[in-house]
Amino acid sequence: MYGGGDPKEVQWSKVLSQMLPDGDIEKIDIITNQDRAEVYVKKERLPKYEKEINTRSDYGGPQFYFITPPLKDSGIEDKIAQAQTNLPDNEKTSINYVKRKSYWGILEFMLFPLILILFWIFMFRGINRGQGGGGGIFNVGKSKAQLFDKDNKDSKKVTFNDVAGLEEAKVEIMEIVDFLKNPKKYTDLGGKIPKGVLLVGPPGTGKTLLAKAVAGEANVPFFSMSGSDFVEMFVGVGASRVRDLFRQAKEKAPCIVFIDEIDAVGRARGKNAGFSSNDERENTLNQLLTEMDGFGTNSGVLLLAATNRADILDKALMRAGRFDRQIYVDLPEYKERLDIFKVHLRGLKLVQGFDIDFLAKQTPGFSGADIANVCNEAALIAARKNKDSIDKQDFLDAIDRIIAGLEKKNKIITKDEKRTIAYHEAGHATVSWLLEHANPLLKVTIIPRGRSLGAAWYLPDERQITTVEQMMDEMAATLGGRASEELTFNKISTGALSDLEKVTKQAYAMVAYYGMSDKLANLSYYDSTGQSEYSFGKPYSEKTAEMMDEEVKAIIEKAYIVAKQILTEHKDGLSQLAELLLEREVIFSEDLEHIFGKRKGSRRLEELGFVSDNSTVINYPNPTIE
Repeated sequence: MYGGGDPKEVQWSKVLSQMLPDGDIEKIDIITNQDRAEVYVKKERLPKYEKEINTRSDYGGPQFYFITPPLKDSGIEDKIAQAQTNLPDNEKTSINYVKRKSYWGILEFMLFPLILILFWIFMFRGINRGQGGGGGIFNVGKSKAQLFDKDNKDSKKVTFNDVAGLEEAKVEIMEIVDFLKNPKKYTDLGGKIPKGVLLVGPPGTGKTLLAKAVAGEANVPFFSMSGSDFVEMFVGVGASRVRDLFRQAKEKAPCIVFIDEIDAVGRARGKNAGFSSNDERENTLNQLLTEMDGFGTNSGVLLLAATNRADILDKALMRAGRFDRQIYVDLPEYKERLDIFKVHLRGLKLVQGFDIDFLAKQTPGFSGADIANVCNEAALIAARKNKDSIDKQDFLDAIDRIIAGLEKKNKIITKDEKRTIAYHEAGHATVSWLLEHANPLLKVTIIPRGRSLGAAWYLPDERQITTVEQMMDEMAATLGGRASEELTFNKISTGALSDLEKVTKQAYAMVAYYGMSDKLANLSYYDSTGQSEYSFGKPYSEKTAEMMDEEVKAIIEKAYIVAKQILTEHKDGLSQLAELLLEREVIFSEDLEHIFGKRKGSRRLEELGFVSDNSTVINYPNPTIE
């Protein structure tokens, strides 16, 4: 047997012309099923070939091999015998025919299934990595929750000091954190820890940030996971991940489990499970319900969840014993916005004596995320202008940029189009300034921004409830642009598209939701459960739908008549304002005050220093709709 290295290839011609005549070859093994022959050199002749082979390691052979021609017509034995005619019989080379087993055929047979298996494993490892976890195909049912504890230093620690505003929510959350830290204080009185806390509120109000603060303050293990992490293409994986999540949580108890965007898995189950919903999602939800309040005990495991769609969550998930507390995280009020600005302005370089109160007053309806965006955008704008510090104008530009979009000063607009835009925006400004309940105007521009050719900035009152008069005044102000075009040019344009969309939606809300129409008074077809999307029909008849359409038309017509009436009475002021817009491209509330006098009635304006006493109060007519 071969006991050395790999044999070296040699030419068949060399074997015939040199090695065989010289008597160097001990034997030749012809492998019949491989078209190959192996050459064994005599021991005493090995030094002759030391330049070609390692004589020490290759002792035992074979030392060489050559490719044989097809055996049937090669005459290889005759050629070997002819090459050795001058040698004595005892020195001639012996010839052996050998048939060897080939493992390549077996490997070739298994190659395709092996490639398929490797590809399958690779694909599933990629899927698992894409969904936030590793582990491969066999770990597909494992939880993808990220664990935060006191030893985890991978992420920045967030505390309650980083959460501004949300005072009521923080009190509730801090109580839960305190329970986990000092349970004896509550258990001595017979109290039990809530099993679940649901954070509800609009996007960007700080629900996830509040949960991060809980993780930073609690000093207990904190499992963080998204609702979409439970959703998988394989049947049963979602339920398996829920079981694994709670299994890990029990091992780490006391601990907190946080599920962000829980509506991805907690959506209300439909009556027709096979048609209106996803069976796999429902199985996942059922497992979650069981884990939260089943026969098994989850002592020390607190579930914290966040959503901005609480209306579509399943009722079984919302009951006491599962989510014992619901904390509503609303858009921040003035004082809360002031606190949020103070947090986000910590790392910014501001001008000396910067007025933060002004920013808080300028941003009604902004969420915490919006405020963070304003601060960052202001810093970028100041850097773009090569300033050493950020001033008031940078923040105003940032607010304009976020609300209306980027200025497009190079957009090609004809003189006629520019004039139409100016009178359109002047119409909005005039009506909103003269109506008591309309939102007061702060700034008007005819410089294109974003997708709009002109823009107007208003400062809305932060109302908790809105009356019919307030809504009608707002609609009249919105229609002021279209009314101005009609009165000035005796024609209308497509520029009022967004205005018409807004007033139509508002009018339908007044009729269908708020019961603010004469014919459908005190009726509301609003569905707070979110189940209306599963039904094909409307909760009212065709006759009622026709009546709604008539009422909506009547309401919009009332507002439009009022807008035209005001603009007719103040036609000179409208023209003066439009010409000023054409000249300067941007005008402010001070310009409106100079033209129309001081404005009355807005608490917001008074806070900002606008004192007024000359507004117009309108009694809306009742036009007939043909």
